[in-house]
Amino acid sequence: MSIRYTNSLNDIDATMLTGFFKGWPRQPGPDEHFRMLKGSSHMVLAIDETTGRIVGRISAISDGCHSAFVSMFEVLPSYRARGIGKQMAEKLFDDLRHFSSIDLTCAPELRPYYEKFGMQPTTGMAFRNLKSHPVDKLNS
Repeated sequence: MSIRYTNSLNDIDATMLTGFFKGWPRQPGPDEHFRMLKGSSHMVLAIDETTGRIVGRISAISDGCHSAFVSMFEVLPSYRARGIGKQMAEKLFDDLRHFSSIDLTCAPELRPYYEKFGMQPTTGMAFRNLKSHPVDKLNS
């Protein structure tokens, strides 16, 4: 198996984004997933060169100078425990290294994973709307 990493959506389309969000309370489809990536300021995609399928992705949004928020990070279950997530995170965090603040939210049991990259637990607040897209409420 050969994995290629890219930070570009050139030659990428929504049909390559299947199998993500399993077990998530709200599961965006491939078209919405593609729009999420398109709206990201930074990303790393892992592509299985044998199948042409995207098997992992990590993305961030940023103000371009001070802060970035890692909004999505997932490796397809059948590709986990192969170092793909580690490679993607290292590439993204290297790209974001000049920012003063890089944040993400995660379940408490995932903290040790992110601590390996030098991240530290923080206290924060968030809105969570797992039933509909937040923009849906703003437009109604």
